[in-house]
Amino acid sequence: MPNAYQTVNVLKLIRETLLPLPGTREGNRLGDIGFYIQKKLLCLLKADGETLSLYHHDRDILIAANPDIYYITPHFQNYPYVLVRLPLIADEELIPLLINAWKLKANKTQLKAFEMLTKPGA
Repeated sequence: MPNAYQTVNVLKLIRETLLPLPGTREGNRLGDIGFYIQKKLLCLLKADGETLSLYHHDRDILIAANPDIYYITPHFQNYPYVLVRLPLIADEELIPLLINAWKLKANKTQLKAFEMLTKPGA
């Protein structure tokens, strides 16, 4: 399966997925590129361009299902983030994870605005 890392700039894919969502902004964090909703971190594209730290409420399921793609380091042990090896993940798998991270951090008003954006016929 082709993925954004191989076919187009992965940063472009992340931007195109997250920035249209209500309340999302991009920022720089110690040389890494972060995406936030309010001041809450959704994901952080590491400077190596191959690693994404991504907010996920149940990362253990991801890691158990595919440890080649998903993992954590000791630094992330106490945080609800999973590390993603971008060269190994398909776009079709990454995009829903990005949207899910946004949904988990969005407030009710933002979720309602998202529903209106994605509503058929909108």
